[in-house]
Amino acid sequence: MEALGANLLTYVELGGLFAPVLFICFHLLRPLFFIPVVFICISGGIFFGPFAGGLYSLIGITLSSILFYGIYTKMPNAMERIFRIKQRLLGDNKELTKSQILLLRLVPFIHFHLLSLCLIEISTSFRDYTRTSLLTNIPLAFIYTSIGGTFSTLSPYTITGLMVILLVFLYLLRRKEIIIKWQDFFSMEQPKHTSKA
Repeated sequence: MEALGANLLTYVELGGLFAPVLFICFHLLRPLFFIPVVFICISGGIFFGPFAGGLYSLIGITLSSILFYGIYTKMPNAMERIFRIKQRLLGDNKELTKSQILLLRLVPFIHFHLLSLCLIEISTSFRDYTRTSLLTNIPLAFIYTSIGGTFSTLSPYTITGLMVILLVFLYLLRRKEIIIKWQDFFSMEQPKHTSKA
């Protein structure tokens, strides 16, 4: 798949004036080829520089998130696999906060659209989802575009340290409430009262 991604990005590089449009379209096609978002963001920094590459990546990632929202609302059955992954990883009653989603977007091995699904669940409307999606995509687009080249040269100890710091922040920014479903609350066995005679 990486060879296919490299070939597609070569077409983007040779696109001339249409290269930014091709690059943004490549973000929309990314899920079909199972290419990681980080790979495309790093490539955007190589082709267009940190600022322009970050901006094009931000546009492409946000349009990809909006497309996912459209697919989710039109074909909810097609999202069954992502729902199962979310339930396996987070459980039934767990909702992530927007700050946690922002930080998880920076972790390269977490599924991008799984986090989009988590955003849909905590958003009140399409407008709220789009705004929040844009805000949580900004660090992903600009960090991996600007320091993506140096990230691959970091030592394994540095990468492990960064991941530990990220996990600590995820824990500190968690939602601090417990959600119990109505049925679960009333299905608990009530303690029996014994009367003294």
